[in-house]
Amino acid sequence: MSHPSTAPLKVGIIGGGFMARIHAQAARAAGADVVSVLSSRPERSVRAAADLGIAHAAATLDELLARVDVVHVCSPNATHAGHARAVLEAGKHVVCEKPLAIAPEEASALAELATRAGVTATVPFIYRFHPMARQARHEAAGGGIGRLLTVRGNYLQDWMLQEDDTDWRVDPAAGGPSRAFADVGSHLVDLLEFIAGEQIVRINARLGIAHPTRRGQPVDTEDAAVCLVEMEGGAIGSLMVSQVNAGRKNALSLELGGTSGSVAFDQEHPDELWLGGRAGSTTLARDAPSLVDDAARLSVVPAGHPMGYLDAFNAFVLDTYAAIAGGAPAGLPTFADGLRAAILTSAVLESSRSNSWVDVSTVSDRADVQHIL
Repeated sequence: MSHPSTAPLKVGIIGGGFMARIHAQAARAAGADVVSVLSSRPERSVRAAADLGIAHAAATLDELLARVDVVHVCSPNATHAGHARAVLEAGKHVVCEKPLAIAPEEASALAELATRAGVTATVPFIYRFHPMARQARHEAAGGGIGRLLTVRGNYLQDWMLQEDDTDWRVDPAAGGPSRAFADVGSHLVDLLEFIAGEQIVRINARLGIAHPTRRGQPVDTEDAAVCLVEMEGGAIGSLMVSQVNAGRKNALSLELGGTSGSVAFDQEHPDELWLGGRAGSTTLARDAPSLVDDAARLSVVPAGHPMGYLDAFNAFVLDTYAAIAGGAPAGLPTFADGLRAAILTSAVLESSRSNSWVDVSTVSDRADVQHIL
């Protein structure tokens, strides 16, 4: 299913929080009309419409679906699968926040349904859309660093550091069985596999809970996770995810080392890329003439003018809408990528429970995903 390129897309949003605001801004930046919003209750829908500058507050999902071409799902994690399924069954395009689903089996069914429906269905792994992340992919997957030997990644935050820090994600009924890894670790593994051009095949993970209770409520989901990983080409590495690292706000970083060189990307310094070599190291600044085409196209402001998170999010939505119009933009994360993140999250949880290495393929086999991935 495609959409006429001359008519603005009509967009609906499910949810009314921070991510709904980001999605609405990105949709408008891409030239779409955000025409309706649905929140958890009618009065919240009215408030969300006022907060987001949307004319119509939907009372039901059917009411929203009748007005729109594409729906952005920004509701709590445990409701993603149900909302995305309803959108797909209505034959509408969908952008679903991660995690796509809290279990690989659900994510697999959604990815298959999206294929059968013939619609565009994407997940906002937006860190792929930093120009220098695309340049890093060229350096690594294109063979510029040689055969991959080691990987090292971190995604560190501190917004859950204190015992009285909490939100709906702490409740597994709303946030799902994984918190820190499903929330930000999913970005880390997606970016790692995207840049490396190969997948994680084995994981050994441990999870940590900083506080047994938060505001008097028991805590069952992780604040931090550490993983040893093995890549399909034999490279080994470590990944650290934490939402309790004091002073770290959104410290997503990756370094890939190969037989000919290394490449490192730091999301908090997204306009540069570190390139390591035996004879010396260099820093490559974002400057379109020096970048590969896939990175240069995402470099939408001149060198020296900083780009960041909102630019990457806008680029993701713009590429999603280009796909709806019949295009095939490079690197667009689809429901198949959301399924991949769900599989890796499940492998992390299984490894922590069993205190052992887990072959990612065993999780994929249980979810019956070979025909999708």
